[in-house]
Amino acid sequence: MRRILHVDMDAFYASVEQRDNPELKGRPVAVGGSPASRGVVAAASYEARLFGVRSAIPMSRAVRLCPHLMIVRPDFHKYRAVSQTVFAIFRSVTPLVEPLSLDEAYLDVTENAWGEVLGKNVALRLKAEIRSATGLTASAGVAPNKFLAKIASGWRKPDGLTVIAPERVESFLQKLPVDALWGVGPVTAQRLRERGIERLIDVRRIDAAVLREALGSGAEWLRRLADGIDDRAVEPEREVKSSGSETTFSHDLTDLPEMQREVDGMARDAAAWLARRELRCRTVTIKVRYSDFTTVTRSHTAPATRDAEEIAQRAVALLARTQAPTRPVRLLGVSVHNLEDPADIVEPLLPFDS
Repeated sequence: MRRILHVDMDAFYASVEQRDNPELKGRPVAVGGSPASRGVVAAASYEARLFGVRSAIPMSRAVRLCPHLMIVRPDFHKYRAVSQTVFAIFRSVTPLVEPLSLDEAYLDVTENAWGEVLGKNVALRLKAEIRSATGLTASAGVAPNKFLAKIASGWRKPDGLTVIAPERVESFLQKLPVDALWGVGPVTAQRLRERGIERLIDVRRIDAAVLREALGSGAEWLRRLADGIDDRAVEPEREVKSSGSETTFSHDLTDLPEMQREVDGMARDAAAWLARRELRCRTVTIKVRYSDFTTVTRSHTAPATRDAEEIAQRAVALLARTQAPTRPVRLLGVSVHNLEDPADIVEPLLPFDS
């Protein structure tokens, strides 16, 4: 049985800023751009989250939610340096480290340099070493596979540790709402709930054809997750090149506003994925399959962004370059490509608002 860890730094950017500036400790902090220039929240401290401030929302909205919010411009070079320290600790324990972003990774610790038999003990030691080296906290999930470890790491944030032993997998699955799954955004979750799928285990009783209508090619994957099955190996240095989703509808769409709403929702899901991974995209692509199964794609490339509003507007605008307004549509999809990590780019200085 494999022992997989998912380790996730707590409110990473904001925690680094609070560590380095005593005036920010215990205060609601958002890292990102100015609310006067359509800035977006890149990270929010836990004090800010109490007011509803979350990553990827406009900074102007964040200030309305929390008028005394402390806004700090991002320093990606500093975050990259801290990240390198954290990942050096990971790789001192196992070569099987799969980065997901600057502040989170999967680790396969079935065999490890410490000779620890229990994944829990590895996680505890990792958390202690990270705190000692960086002054920051991390949350960890320990499970037999990546899917469960990812969810477990978010179960008791911040500074949490959740262990899902093999004999506890079924009881853990029983607790999960369907939108607890990484990659299931609001639009997809609503589509599943319309079919009576409130909890992950509800997938087990749904007819396979109904699930395929709701999720298309993702139906089989979701059904396996409902049984706690995830055979993916931890892949060191795996490069992510794109992300997206698509939906095959139970009935052909003929109403353009309805199509636009669907595309808008999938585009915003993709933007949320970019925000979680701290990436930006240059290319937005839509996929349209008509009722006769003819399939077309349309793409638009522009300066890199992860702004949800911009990505959604670009995706919806691409519909006008298809025959969707005049032909029944069976499937729609949205994906983002040509990804960039802002930490690899010299960032322009953003206004600092306190």
